[in-house]
Amino acid sequence: MQSCSVRASHFDLVKTLDSGQVFHWEKYADGFVGTIEQVPVYVEQRGSTLKVSCNGAEQSPGRVIRQYFALDHPLKKICASFPPDAAMNQARDFCRGLRIIRQPKWECLATFICSSMKQVAHIRQISRALRQRYGRKLIICGITTYDFPGAGRLARASEEELRVCGLGYRAKNLLATSRRVATGEAHLEAWNALPDDELRARLCELPGVGAKVANCVMLFAYERIAAFPIDVWIERVLRQNYFARKRKVTPRKLAEFAAGYFGEYGGYAQQYLFHYARLMKRRADPY
Repeated sequence: MQSCSVRASHFDLVKTLDSGQVFHWEKYADGFVGTIEQVPVYVEQRGSTLKVSCNGAEQSPGRVIRQYFALDHPLKKICASFPPDAAMNQARDFCRGLRIIRQPKWECLATFICSSMKQVAHIRQISRALRQRYGRKLIICGITTYDFPGAGRLARASEEELRVCGLGYRAKNLLATSRRVATGEAHLEAWNALPDDELRARLCELPGVGAKVANCVMLFAYERIAAFPIDVWIERVLRQNYFARKRKVTPRKLAEFAAGYFGEYGGYAQQYLFHYARLMKRRADPY
C-alpha cells in the first residue's frame, strides 16, 4: 500500500464529494473510500492536508489525488469571477473549497445516463449496484470497494440484468451506449480534441444523453469549465433568482442566459448554486 500527504489549499473534501458530481465515495472512519480509475483509495482531510492511501497506482498517489480533485484549478480566481448577485454570493460563501472533479470519461458518462429523473441518493444506489455486480472487487485499508465496470463488461450484459441494478428504462440506454463505446464507434478519449459545440453534439447522439447529461459529462469528465448543466434544481434557481418577474422563459433562453451571465467558469457557478440549493432544501425538509 502506498501512502502520502498532499497539500490541498482552498479545498473541502466533504463538500466536493457530497455535491452531486460523483456518486460512489463512501464515508469510512475520518475519511472516504472510493476508486480513481481502477485504483482503490482512502482519503481524509486534516486542515489543508489530505492523508492518502492507495493500492496499485501507476503514478505517485500524490499526483493521482492532485489530478483527480483538480487541486491545480485557481479556485480563488474562479470564485472572484462569479457575478456578485445575492444568490451567487450565498452559494459561493457556502461552498468554499468545493472543486470540480476530473472524472474518468466512461464512468462519468455511464453514471449520468443512469441519473435521468433520479435524486442523488438513488443515483448512488445504482452506481453501487453496478459496481458490485460488474466491477472488480478491490481492498484498501481492509475495506472492500469496487471499481466501475468498463464499457465492454456492461456491453455483455442484458437489459434485464441491468434492470436488476435499479436502472428501469435507463438500462436500455446504458446498454446501447456501452456497446457503442466498447466497439469504438464512440471514441470518448479521441473526443478530447473536439471544440465544445461538436463535443456536445457527439455526446447527444448517444442513447440516453440529452443536453443536461452532455453538459455534465463535458464539465466533469472533459473539464469544459464553462459548461452549465441545467436540471430541475438549477432551472428552479435560475427562474426564482434571475427571471422572477417573467412567467414564460424557455429552456433555450435559460441556457443562453447562463452561458453569457456566468461566463468562462460557469460550470463552477452552476455546481455551487446546485449544491447550495440542494443542501438548503435538505436542511429545511430533512424527511
